Amino acid sequence: MSASDPDALDNRLLGTGTERLALLGKHAEALMAGYVRDEVPLEGLSTTALNRLLSARILWRPDEQAGVKLAPKVRELIAEMLADETRRHVNADVAETLELMRGLVQSYREARDAAEYWRQEQQLLRLRQAVDDLDGRFADAIDSLWRRLNSDFGFVSRLADKIRENARAQKQIKRLLDGLALIDFDELIDLVGADGALRKLLVSQLQHRLSQHYTSLREVQRRLIELMARFRQQQSRSRLVSGMAGFLREHPGFVPGNYARRGEVPELVNRAAPLTAAGAVALDHPPDVRDVTELLHHLPTPAAAPEHVAVAVAAERHEDTLIAARQQALREDVERFYLAVVEGGEPPSALEYREAAGLDWGEEIWLFQVLAEFQGLPRREQAAFRLHQAESRAGTFNDLRLIHDVRLELCDAPREGA
Repeated sequence: MSASDPDALDNRLLGTGTERLALLGKHAEALMAGYVRDEVPLEGLSTTALNRLLSARILWRPDEQAGVKLAPKVRELIAEMLADETRRHVNADVAETLELMRGLVQSYREARDAAEYWRQEQQLLRLRQAVDDLDGRFADAIDSLWRRLNSDFGFVSRLADKIRENARAQKQIKRLLDGLALIDFDELIDLVGADGALRKLLVSQLQHRLSQHYTSLREVQRRLIELMARFRQQQSRSRLVSGMAGFLREHPGFVPGNYARRGEVPELVNRAAPLTAAGAVALDHPPDVRDVTELLHHLPTPAAAPEHVAVAVAAERHEDTLIAARQQALREDVERFYLAVVEGGEPPSALEYREAAGLDWGEEIWLFQVLAEFQGLPRREQAAFRLHQAESRAGTFNDLRLIHDVRLELCDAPREGA
């Protein structure tokens, strides 16, 4: 490396840094509006200025539907300069940010219960910013790792250095995966409850962004494996070339021989598998037609006479018949259950009757057929029975009803004239 390269690098860094610091001063009003609010207002920014701020990593856009936001590092810089104690916090790891988010959710709930709407909006804004900071740190770490793989990682000359770089990148990926694994969505669902704004922010949006980070990490791992395999190929070729160069230096008079004309080939070279000669008839070559015809005439005739095979008839389809028979048997068993209810006595439930009768039908198909048979009865016959369903809710936030058993009772017959 020449002596002028560090000076050129310093000049490039100085020019780039001066330009981006000037962007901070030129668009200070819009950036401070983005610091106070949730998003940066785009009314005072031209398309060129917006693109320059995005490329300088002063602003960033989480996804195509979201608005433009301040980069997490820029927001932390403004908070440090303003000594804004409400936003100045040291995020040592993901667990610290999750603990902050739990506290903000509790404060949001307390403000909502006390009908303090202004404080509620402030807590929701701080919660959005905490989620954006968490998402931005993951995005910055993955982007930094991706850029390092495509720059410094590809210019390591020694295999040991390459292995160390690979181990370092793998450990960084593992740390990111461990950080993502700390976010438990079951806990977040229980934490936000039925609040729509919190569920949208901490469940749907955060889950969508984390899935994007997992996809990016898979691409980084694929690129890492590809670069390592490519380096090993280059390393093997360079070792072969360097070994050949060292051999030529030790034997300056060496002249390669024509190995194709040698009668005895060294075992190290003679590794090729034998070739099997293959031939084919060239029907488009007229001079060979006579020879091919003679060969065909000299082919031996088969000694055994050809056997006549009877034409196979179409196979009968017994599957539909078996299904219809089982359906009919199921209906007859259900009808016997209804007759047992009509005969009186203590009416058993559907599953109790199935166990007592020793039927081998599954529980679900048996209950389904009992309900279907009841629904298929005429209105007047349905009024003769009283249907009780043993059911329960599918979950705390799911109103789906699960039927566990069915009990039929015979209604009292109405008196005449009533």
